[in-house]
Amino acid sequence: QVQLVESGGGLVQPGGSLGLSCAASGSINSIAAMGWYRQAPGKQREVVAAITSGGRINYADSVKGRFTISRDNAKNSVSLQMNGLKPEDTAVYYCVAYRWYLSLNGPVDYWGQGTQVTVSS
Repeated sequence: QVQLVESGGGLVQPGGSLGLSCAASGSINSIAAMGWYRQAPGKQREVVAAITSGGRINYADSVKGRFTISRDNAKNSVSLQMNGLKPEDTAVYYCVAYRWYLSLNGPVDYWGQGTQVTVSS
């Protein structure tokens, strides 16, 4: 099993920046990739970004050029730097981990508990 614990999140004004972090523990060696999903009120969960242990990165079109995902393999952690935030970025953000990473929309094996990001003036 893998446990994922997110930190960061909060309230930010439109155009602002915010960073999220996620620490993984447990069966770390089973993780091929880590990433982030989000779920806005009344909407389905959607993938945001993912990064493999080898550094391959994928982003959803909606966040390309604004969000940056990074990974620290030594610390078993993944981060998401969000710039140019928009009200439509408001959502609960979930850290995820994949045992086998096929694509950005591939099956997720582990989920964090989620952290709220609110973009509002």
